[in-house]
Amino acid sequence: MNAAVLHALGKPPRFEQFAEPVAGEDEVIVNVRAAALKPVDKQMASGSHYASPRELPVVCGLDGVGTLDDGTRLYFAGPRRPYGAMAQRTVVRRSQCFPVPEGLADEIAAAMPNPGMSAWLTLQWRAKLTPGETVLILGATGVAGKLAVQIAKLLGAGRVIAVGRNEAALNSLRDLGADATIRLDRQGQELTETFAREAGDTGFQVIIDYLWGRPTEALLAAITRTGFAAVGAETRLVQVGESAGATISLPAAVLRSTALTILGTAGMPDPKVLGDVLQQLLARAASGELRIDTERIPLADIENAWGREQRARLVIIP
Repeated sequence: MNAAVLHALGKPPRFEQFAEPVAGEDEVIVNVRAAALKPVDKQMASGSHYASPRELPVVCGLDGVGTLDDGTRLYFAGPRRPYGAMAQRTVVRRSQCFPVPEGLADEIAAAMPNPGMSAWLTLQWRAKLTPGETVLILGATGVAGKLAVQIAKLLGAGRVIAVGRNEAALNSLRDLGADATIRLDRQGQELTETFAREAGDTGFQVIIDYLWGRPTEALLAAITRTGFAAVGAETRLVQVGESAGATISLPAAVLRSTALTILGTAGMPDPKVLGDVLQQLLARAASGELRIDTERIPLADIENAWGREQRARLVIIP
């Protein structure tokens, strides 16, 4: 069968033949129809992820959409190594297969779960967003950030502020639910003052941070108090990504003057919760309530697609 085969960590996979999978106990063979190319796929292939493969070659791709031999269409995750989602066929546990709503295109069903689940669980499970709260999305113009804006509104956020560099993308977020936007091309104190102005008297209750680095430092400076005053509502900052930098400088005054809690995304909720969130995501996508931009790429072009910058989620079609 045709597959995207990884022979060396740090190199792109190659389009070539790979052995056919054989199902074991409680496993099924999936005829793959679409598999999204995500940052985590690249991290796994680079060797930088804690779960990167130790034995090669392997087929790339952690999840996708396909059919069983009886025609049942489903979303699947976690193929058994050395098999992956970027191939004509793969093998997965039956318990890791989920129905896909009718009318939802293969590429949307393949692209939505990874960034959508991350955004939904970060907002609801880690940040514990409650209706009416103000949410700031640092890095809102990326694939996951755009979904975070939409999902925050679905979960009842009273106000959503989107932060990013791409002006056109920021403007489009108004149609996806953003109440205000902040451009990151502002310098130093100007950026801090912009954050402070948007925070107002009530502040940000939830911050989802896909950036880290300098933008986060400017934000923390904005919420740091300069005098003694009663502290209002808690601010929960969930650190998700580091596209603007891997480290920050964190002055002690930030933590002493504000009711700030910094959280990571480690840990997973109950498998039933994951399944319920996945079904809600796919249903909302099928109804048009959640949108994600995709671009279809033939499997044969995997090497060229691997290093491309993504404005839309690339979806590999076997």
